[in-house]
Amino acid sequence: MSMDKAVLAFNTQFAFQPEIVNAEALVQKSQVIVCGMGGSHLAADIIKLQNEQLPITIHSDYGLDRFSDEILQNSLIIASSYSGNTEEVLSCYAAAKEKGLSLAVVAVGGKLIEYAQADGIPYVQMPNTGIQPRSALGLSFRALLKIMGMDDVLTATDRFVNDLDPAAFEARGKAFATAWKGKVPVIYSSRKNYAIAYNWKIKCNETGKIPTVYNIFPELNHNEMNGFDVADSTQELSDRFQFVFLCDDQDHPRVQKRMMVCAQLYRERGLAVEEITLEGGDRLERVFTSLILADWVAVHTAGQYGLEAEQVPMIEEFKKLIVE
Repeated sequence: MSMDKAVLAFNTQFAFQPEIVNAEALVQKSQVIVCGMGGSHLAADIIKLQNEQLPITIHSDYGLDRFSDEILQNSLIIASSYSGNTEEVLSCYAAAKEKGLSLAVVAVGGKLIEYAQADGIPYVQMPNTGIQPRSALGLSFRALLKIMGMDDVLTATDRFVNDLDPAAFEARGKAFATAWKGKVPVIYSSRKNYAIAYNWKIKCNETGKIPTVYNIFPELNHNEMNGFDVADSTQELSDRFQFVFLCDDQDHPRVQKRMMVCAQLYRERGLAVEEITLEGGDRLERVFTSLILADWVAVHTAGQYGLEAEQVPMIEEFKKLIVE
């Protein structure tokens, strides 16, 4: 499926009603460790963003050595890989199985589903709609909610099938892409909204095919911003950046003040600044509408550079080169 069609159909992912196979073997714990790479951990980031107090840890690496035995024994390990073949996640699955830990799987298919079926491990199998992992955020979001036992949130987001209208954001996304052509986006948000900023970044990287970076307030006020105190000798460097401030009226008042003043100082130094306010009736609606806008920015960014938006050829080339 082409990337523009995937974006237009994003709201339909919330019609997915996940079912847990081998549900009788699912053992809930006081903590959750989601093992996932790239697009396969974005849903966990969003769940954590929705409620910062949830005891969820995102693990994007091989194995489980970074965790103490005590933490592992008190955690549900969720191996999340859209394809089911991500080698880092497979190594986490193997480590969890070897230690006899509480384990579950989320995938479309691949080795993870095969292993879960053979080992009697609980799993949710997402439908294979032919989209890229980064485009399957709604599917993986709902699958993880089901595995975590968060049925109340799962039911509450059923409404997004009708309440989210991806087409309504395309014109604005295209306008941003056009205005930002020739520049490297720098996405800024509050720490609370880091997952939104990070999602914007990877959409611009994978779909838009351009370098993009992100950072968070208030930390960047103590270091990064000074790198943009433009002097004649650095003007050429600074001119290459497009700053995108993701503003949220639910952020801490001091963070809102910091963003406003930082944007002002950047503009006074001749830097390109765009302020985008999160919009929506509740926390999750704000998240998903912002990410739909980011999708359109990325799709039209790729188009204006004459690039194909869906595929990730450099990543595929890399995967082939690291095969043992």
